[in-house]
Amino acid sequence: MAETINTIQRGTLLEPETVTEIFSKVKGHSTLAKLCGQSPVSFNGNDFFTFSMDDEATVVGESEAKSAGKVALGKVTMRPIKIEYGARFSDEFIYGTEEKKLEVIRAFAEGTAIKFARAIDILGFHGINPRSKKTVASLGNNYIDKAVTDNSAIVTYTPADPESNLEDAVAKLGDYNATGFAFTKDFASAMAKLKVNGVKQYPEFALGANPGNLNGTACDVNSTVNFNGSKDKAIIGNFTRAFKWGYAKNLPLEIIQYGDPDNTSRDLKGHNEVYLRTEAYIGFAILDPKAFAAVQEATTQSGDSSGSGSGNG
Repeated sequence: MAETINTIQRGTLLEPETVTEIFSKVKGHSTLAKLCGQSPVSFNGNDFFTFSMDDEATVVGESEAKSAGKVALGKVTMRPIKIEYGARFSDEFIYGTEEKKLEVIRAFAEGTAIKFARAIDILGFHGINPRSKKTVASLGNNYIDKAVTDNSAIVTYTPADPESNLEDAVAKLGDYNATGFAFTKDFASAMAKLKVNGVKQYPEFALGANPGNLNGTACDVNSTVNFNGSKDKAIIGNFTRAFKWGYAKNLPLEIIQYGDPDNTSRDLKGHNEVYLRTEAYIGFAILDPKAFAAVQEATTQSGDSSGSGSGNG
């Protein structure tokens, strides 16, 4: 038993099966994980090369000279950033049976998976630190809100006609097809309420349902879409071609028995506690900002009493 305790005390890496289990749970809670398959991430970063071909193919007649097409080569680097979650526990589980330890660790891993899943969305959609709500500078331009703002690919939200909002947003993708939709809960509710001649057009969204697709296109409903007061109501894009995310496989699970690892001025040993911490390295890359659009709530102008319609109060 002493050897096991010492191993735990030093910290260890989760077994591959547990890592797989954690990120399987992530898929169940992260919109980006549902809409876009993950890519392996190197600790040194991944480079993705992109080609921009502005010309069309050309016909070459018999004995005619060939001409050159325009090609621009670009590079997007996906550098991993570290995210972590830690919590204090009574130190009693350290001295319990192996089954009891595993039970606590699995419960912690499951809770961490939910937090990591939300972090993936919050970083990938909004580029902010989930806890501090501050912009993560190291992400650069590799988050969707930045892409849609830079390209003015924004449609103003109309609760009475969300379907037209989506059509207008899809039109802003240019040559790209939409491969995924991410909705807030109220946008999904607006879809559920939409009627033509008294008939609901999207009953699959009724009563808070999350059907997983919309007319054959992947779709997810998640509170992370409008996290921290974001004006996003729906995010539309070609996630399969233009968005990359992934995690480095080693997730250190550290069980700390001494000190003040969470900087709360509360000594662990003095309070018979241990601290569990899990870390992950997550990377994001937007290969083409033009592949995304958003439906956003209108910005209210202070002091502006004008407007069309009768007003809903």
